[in-house]
Amino acid sequence: MALSSSILFIDTALSCTSPYALSYPQPKQKWLIRKHLLSLIQDHPTLSPSTDKFTHNDGTTVNLLYTSGDLRVSTHTPPIPLTIWLHENYPYMPPLVFVSPNSTSPIHKDHPFVDLSGSTSVPYLQTWTFPRCNLTKLVHNLVRIFRHDHPLIIPNSSSPADSDFTHPSLVSKMEAIDRLAGMLHYDILALKAKIGEEVEELTELKGELRKRDAITRCLMIDLERERLGLKDRVMKLRDEGDLVMNWVKVNGLNLEEEGLEGEDEESKMVIECVAADRAIEDLMYEMEKGLEGEVMGFDEYIKQVRILGREQFIHRAMLLKLRGPHFLYSLHSCI
Repeated sequence: MALSSSILFIDTALSCTSPYALSYPQPKQKWLIRKHLLSLIQDHPTLSPSTDKFTHNDGTTVNLLYTSGDLRVSTHTPPIPLTIWLHENYPYMPPLVFVSPNSTSPIHKDHPFVDLSGSTSVPYLQTWTFPRCNLTKLVHNLVRIFRHDHPLIIPNSSSPADSDFTHPSLVSKMEAIDRLAGMLHYDILALKAKIGEEVEELTELKGELRKRDAITRCLMIDLERERLGLKDRVMKLRDEGDLVMNWVKVNGLNLEEEGLEGEDEESKMVIECVAADRAIEDLMYEMEKGLEGEVMGFDEYIKQVRILGREQFIHRAMLLKLRGPHFLYSLHSCI
C-alpha cells in the first residue's frame, strides 16, 4: 500500500463513526496513533494498516487498527510475517505483536520471545512506557532480536547470524537486555532438561532402593525366624542334657570322681553320645552368651551353630537308634 493510500486509510478509519468506529475515544490518542503509524510505515513500507475486531483473553471484543506485512531482518533469512495490533489504550499500553507461522516455516517451540501461537513478548514490550516507546522503535528492536534469533524454523538452513554482529560492549542498553533475556531463556531450558534427567535417575534409584529395602526386610524376617528356631533347639538340647545328668545321679554315679563307663559296647556308645550332646549344648550356650556380649559376630555364630547342630543331630540319632524314643522320653519326664 502506497504511503498516500495508507494516510488516507488511517484518517478515514480514525474518523469513522458508529457502527464501525474504532475503540480509541480520545482525539489526542487518535492523533498520536496516526503519527506513530505513519512513522512506522515510512520506515517499513512492507507493513500496511488495516482494521478488524480483536478479542482479548477475557473475551472483550474491540475494533482496533493493526499493521501487518513481512518484516525482513537479515539477508540470510526469509522475512517474518508480522502483525501489530494497537491496543485500545495505546500509546499508554503496549501494542500486541504476533508472528504468523505457516506450514513450511513453523515457529521454534523453544524461542525465548515467541510462543507457538505466535504471540510475541520482548523486554521492550514488557517495559513499555510512553513517551519513551513507540511503534518505530519497537520494530527496530524486533529486527535486532530476530536477526540473531529467528522465530521461524527455516528448512535446510542453520540460520547463521548476520555478519554485522556487534560486540557486546558496543550495543545499546536495550539490546544488551534482549540478548541477556535470550541467553537466560536458553540457560533455563538447558537447566530444566538437566534437572529432568536427574529427577528421572533419582526416581529409578528410589525404585531400586525400595526393592532392596523389601529384600532386606525379608532377609531380616528369615534370620529372626532362624534365630528363634535355633534358640528353641538350644533350649531343648539343654533340657535333654539335664535329663542325662539326672539319670546319672539317679543311678548313683559321680562323674567327677568315678567317671562313667558302660558295661558293654552299646552302653559305652550311649554314654559317649550323651556326653557329646551335653558338651555341644554347653558350647552352644557359651556361644550364645558370647553373641549377647558381642564377643562374636552374628554370622559366625550362625555358622558355628549350624555345624554343631548337625553334629548334635548325629549323636541324638544314635541315641534313638540304641535306646529308642522311650529313652529320651523318659529323660524328659524326669524334669
